[in-house]
Amino acid sequence: MSEWFSVKDLHVSVEGKEILKGVSLTINQGEIHTIMGPNGSGKSTLSFVIMGHPKYTVTRGTISFQGKNVLEMKSEERSQLGLFLSFQYPFEISGLKFSKFLFEAYKVRFPEKPNILAFNKELQAKIAELEMKPEFAQRELNVGYSGGEKKRSEILQLLMLQPALAILDETDSGLDVDSLKIVSEAINKMKSPTFSALVITHYNRILKYLQPDHVHIMVDGKIVESGGKELAEKIEAGGYAAQYATVEK
Repeated sequence: MSEWFSVKDLHVSVEGKEILKGVSLTINQGEIHTIMGPNGSGKSTLSFVIMGHPKYTVTRGTISFQGKNVLEMKSEERSQLGLFLSFQYPFEISGLKFSKFLFEAYKVRFPEKPNILAFNKELQAKIAELEMKPEFAQRELNVGYSGGEKKRSEILQLLMLQPALAILDETDSGLDVDSLKIVSEAINKMKSPTFSALVITHYNRILKYLQPDHVHIMVDGKIVESGGKELAEKIEAGGYAAQYATVEK
């Protein structure tokens, strides 16, 4: 199978400090990958660089998606190509209704079907799927949301926009067990030959509901080990420090 999405020897700095130190990763269509690692290991940096955050400087390496050089694209071009980022800390925007925000993104993603009535019908169906209240669509974007509501909001956007590759940055953060199960089931239902995901997390608990094809461990800006779900179980049993104490700093 050809490389559909690939990161090769990626080195990234912020204000002269190197954060990513040679990350390489390949994701094929239909696969779910998980990156685990301690705080400060570079997981979120990787997600921001993939989406084109201007704060980060790529000093070496490549990112390609569907045969295109992602690093040459603006953030909106990456999104239109089918990349999606679920933020660890979603932004609050007062005065902007969630449904209005999402419909504008929906029109860009699906220019051939910008029918507001069909959109609202589909939105309410997805809201019900995530066991949210119908009036959620009329609330201001992330304003006054609980931690769990913010995460469900991100997954709701994912379900509506149907990206080709979703990068989910600590989607499990702040979720209770019931919400975690609902969110995980929604992601599992999306898995298909045309959808892939990169799930970033600290903990094994989301993997009790998700079924990743590959698990990667990131420590100090590098992927130090890759394998199956058993890797996450090893981390849960022994922690990061004990397993990877010899990783060069």
